[in-house]
Amino acid sequence: MATDTGVRETGGRFAWFRPPKFDDSGAMSLWDHLREIRYRLVISVIAILVLFIVAFIFYVPIVELILRPYEIAASNIRARDPSANIQVVNSGVAAPMILALKAAGLAAVIAACPVWLYQLWAFVVPGLLKKEKKIAGFFLLSAIPLFLTGVVVGYLILPKAFEFMLGFTVAEAGVANLQDLNDFLALEMRMLLVFGAAFLLPVVIVMLNLLGVLKSHALRKARTFAIFGCFIFGAVATPSGDPFSMLALSVPMVIMYLISEIICRRNDRRVLKNKIREGLLTPEEAEAEYWGRTDSDDD
Repeated sequence: MATDTGVRETGGRFAWFRPPKFDDSGAMSLWDHLREIRYRLVISVIAILVLFIVAFIFYVPIVELILRPYEIAASNIRARDPSANIQVVNSGVAAPMILALKAAGLAAVIAACPVWLYQLWAFVVPGLLKKEKKIAGFFLLSAIPLFLTGVVVGYLILPKAFEFMLGFTVAEAGVANLQDLNDFLALEMRMLLVFGAAFLLPVVIVMLNLLGVLKSHALRKARTFAIFGCFIFGAVATPSGDPFSMLALSVPMVIMYLISEIICRRNDRRVLKNKIREGLLTPEEAEAEYWGRTDSDDD
């Protein structure tokens, strides 16, 4: 009887799987933080596995969708040069199964983005104040469509990127381009996920500003370096290395950075006006804080 009571009090045999409790301030011990990370990871993995099973059943249309950008690029090249020998091959006994697993995995990770983005949001929320929790909700509502938009943009730019790279095939010398299907899928997978992750940039910037961590004057001072960094990131992060992919990633990141700066600037003005209204700051102090000026700057 005592054993049964103890089981009920501790939550049963699956108590380890439940997220740890925290007090009103959101404080947790280091062990509880590790348990929380484990819980969020397990939930995300379960969601991906469930969608993976579903995607594996329908892997044929998924593979056809994945190959579509390559087929468009190859068709454009053959239209310019009918002698071009460009095709994908799937060599090896286990290659068809590996292809199906990779295709289903890619589809599962993208389709499960609402779940793992929510788990990321839920991991951050307990340590925030009540007002900050509402701000963190903005992250979730904006991150999902932006991530999916990035994936779509990456998919749409792929035909041009592949056409640029395949265009260097010297068909006149009898050179054939035989693209291994699994290598091609790995390349496309990295491209789509990189584009999706890059489109989360404005969400991260604005959320940090709303939480008071990042000010608009810091964004303004770092604008030149940020724009340069976006192009460097576009050149390094796109595994294809072609200029179309680099520009398709870098230019939207620059635009999103500038839009984020405008949003942060307006938010800082609103916050400072409220502080002036409440008597916490004088107009001169608010002006100095808005532009990021300090007493040493004035001297």
